[in-house]
Amino acid sequence: MSLRALRSSLVASASVLGGAMLPSAAQAQSAVTLGEISVVSTSPVGSGGGNSSRVQNLNGPGGLEPAGSAPPPLGPVRLRGSEQPLYKIPSTVETVTASDITVDRGSDNIVATLARRTPGLNLSDSQGNSNRPDVTYRGFTASPVQGVPQGLAVYQNGVRINEAFGDIVNFDLIPPQAIQRIDVVTGNPVFGLNALGGAVNIQMKNGFTWQGTEISAYGGSDARTAGYLEYGKVSGPWSVYFTGDGLNDRGWRYESPSTIGRLYGDIGYRSQDSEFHLIGLAARSFFGAAAATPVDFTHRDPRAIFTYPQTTTTEVGTIQLTGRVDVSPTWDLAGNAYFRRFSQTYVDGNDGNFENCSTRSSFRGNLCFEDDGFSPAAGQSQLAFRNQFLILGQQNQRVPFRAGIPYGTLDVTNTEATGFGGSLQAANRDRVFGLPNTFVVGGSIDAANYSFKSSSTLGVINPNLSITTDPNNPFYGNIPGLGTPQLRTAGALGIAPSSVNGSNLYMGLYTLDTLDVTDRLSLTAGARLNFARIQSEDLTGFSPDVTGTHYYNKINPVAGLTYRFADALNLYGSYSESNRAPTPLELACANPDRPCLLPNSLVADPPLKQVTGRTYEVGFRGQLPNTYDGGIITYKIGAFRTDLTNDILSLATPGNTARAYFVNVPSTQRQGIEVGSEYTADYLRVYANYALIDATFQFNGTLSSPNNPLADDGAIQVRKGNVVPLVPTHQFKTGFDYFITPDWQVGLYLQAFSSSYYRGDESNLNRKLPPYYVMNFQTKYQVTKNLEVFGLITNLTNNRYATFGTFAEPGAVAGNLRISDPRTTTLAQPLSIYGGIRYAFGADPVPMSPEPIIRKY
Repeated sequence: MSLRALRSSLVASASVLGGAMLPSAAQAQSAVTLGEISVVSTSPVGSGGGNSSRVQNLNGPGGLEPAGSAPPPLGPVRLRGSEQPLYKIPSTVETVTASDITVDRGSDNIVATLARRTPGLNLSDSQGNSNRPDVTYRGFTASPVQGVPQGLAVYQNGVRINEAFGDIVNFDLIPPQAIQRIDVVTGNPVFGLNALGGAVNIQMKNGFTWQGTEISAYGGSDARTAGYLEYGKVSGPWSVYFTGDGLNDRGWRYESPSTIGRLYGDIGYRSQDSEFHLIGLAARSFFGAAAATPVDFTHRDPRAIFTYPQTTTTEVGTIQLTGRVDVSPTWDLAGNAYFRRFSQTYVDGNDGNFENCSTRSSFRGNLCFEDDGFSPAAGQSQLAFRNQFLILGQQNQRVPFRAGIPYGTLDVTNTEATGFGGSLQAANRDRVFGLPNTFVVGGSIDAANYSFKSSSTLGVINPNLSITTDPNNPFYGNIPGLGTPQLRTAGALGIAPSSVNGSNLYMGLYTLDTLDVTDRLSLTAGARLNFARIQSEDLTGFSPDVTGTHYYNKINPVAGLTYRFADALNLYGSYSESNRAPTPLELACANPDRPCLLPNSLVADPPLKQVTGRTYEVGFRGQLPNTYDGGIITYKIGAFRTDLTNDILSLATPGNTARAYFVNVPSTQRQGIEVGSEYTADYLRVYANYALIDATFQFNGTLSSPNNPLADDGAIQVRKGNVVPLVPTHQFKTGFDYFITPDWQVGLYLQAFSSSYYRGDESNLNRKLPPYYVMNFQTKYQVTKNLEVFGLITNLTNNRYATFGTFAEPGAVAGNLRISDPRTTTLAQPLSIYGGIRYAFGADPVPMSPEPIIRKY
């Protein structure tokens, strides 16, 4: 789709809708009072305090004053820091509130709520566990999987939570009941590195924003048991908030249990002109079998997995201090400081791809690694080249080859990272040339030290596809761990233990200014300077080129405007730039001759370039009061385009899909249209949205995809205009919440997606993953003032669809098991039923009915 087509369709839509809405909106304004304004933070630091994200009527151009209800005890609510009314933000903002998240109670999954509500956002479940999907927004990904290129910046209470080593994001470590709201913000470089497709800004509850006590317990399909305790209280100038929760289930696939435990707390203090919070988070998760399954297996049993074990254990602990001080009536200062500890251990059983050493090798009769994916160095003899693939144990002993043994490996990685840093921001609301103006200037620093270790232990693939070891055989390791015998090839190609220490230093300086030229027209301009230094040191001696220091920097500007014709029509448009630095994992794994066992071994590499993006957005949004029953209709229509230079892709190597390397490609593009509307009244909420996402490669070239059945000797040809895999072009979402009685609510939600290409089919030559739809149903009943019962059914129609697919090498695996079809997929979770209770006491419970969400545009 061309930019001209996008622009033409937008202009035509604006002309029709604008002409239809303006007269009726003008008449409605005199009859309906719009009591609140939706406010969004335009920087990660936000207000630095606990004020509501919605404030009361804007009286005049000079600022915010309370209207109607009495002001809070500490004075009138006003905008602080980088907060802006939505109608002054020149880009797209998608918001998920705490009440939205409660609808999905039972799934215990905030990304499920994001996917259900947000246009242009889809989930790709490469892990076979609903708690760990890849989140893809406008074709950019935030993933918990090492090695997936990350294109979204994610913040929690103003702290960047893209982890230090691979920029991964672990949404499963955030307790859902503790979230106040989530904003998905596009076109704003102030959010720093990785904000290519936008930023996900998560604001958590505290004792000033939530009071009372809640206890909830629920369970259901796959032996799921879960529950949480939540407590919040204000005492004078102090507040306290605490929540703890846990979940355990056996998983819907074989060998795929889930265990999650999380603790979150906030102690707050505020005076008339300041507010401070001490925040702590501790979380641990354990997940079983991950990764896609050959379709040959899932055709026989949808719960089938491939080789195992595949376990992931993740732990995180964070301590954070946030604060805000009003320096003067028009200046305030906000900031935060944090310390974060991250640990992850991954155990993965894989096909070993070992064979008898070649007759052209001097080690015939011993075990060698498959060498088809490598080429001899210039002037190197075939004999010397093939001798590099002899398998050696930890003591450099050879491993004899035995016919008929299905060799496998137990691959273990351990990542440890200690991060610390902070940010400081000043905001001013003085008038400029007599005009209302908001000026923000700030800076951030994020530093981390990390260590990464990996090893492979020789094992065998059993008929049940488990990988085990033989402690009586000196060439086989015991149950895997970093101290077990570690395999490597004689040339340290393809298989070698790794041990790397390193550090990251990310710094940013930014400024953003919004000037109200008139009471309708607002202009925004700003920029951010990003600096990145990435250091790494190889401790094994096998990959000396890993040792090095890489520097990246870029200034990213933003400029935009909004024009508010009326509450019914607010136009916006903007241009912005963004960048992301390669992660330490990507930098250490960019050589096709020395691929990485993802997320395992690190090897020598040529340096990667940083990814840069240019984003254009234009659209309109508004609200229409309904005088019949007091409801509100909100709508939005927008178009966007992001052009990337030096995008980073992860490519597989021949013989083992677990081994891969990273490359820069010249350019890619994401563009599309998003349309959404919502009707909200006291008894009913109905929404519908549609997104067209056109994610394409913008170059001609050759990429590696050895298991693609249409590859030419492991290579595929990409042509300009080929579609990026795993991004459905058409995405449609609709749903409603309805109160049958004042105490009984039901909701039904539908998501539908068009087909998408398999990962590894960047050439777009193979059949696609089929289109699919999924329906969820929820209900809750207020038994008493304090007691609520609720239920949730996911995949109501038990639709058997896949959101992720890639390719595997055909052939024998173990015993009589063979892979004939190279396609592998992760099927979606089948129909699942959850139910539970929620009891609130100690304070008035949160109202069950959804308050009308009045957003002033």
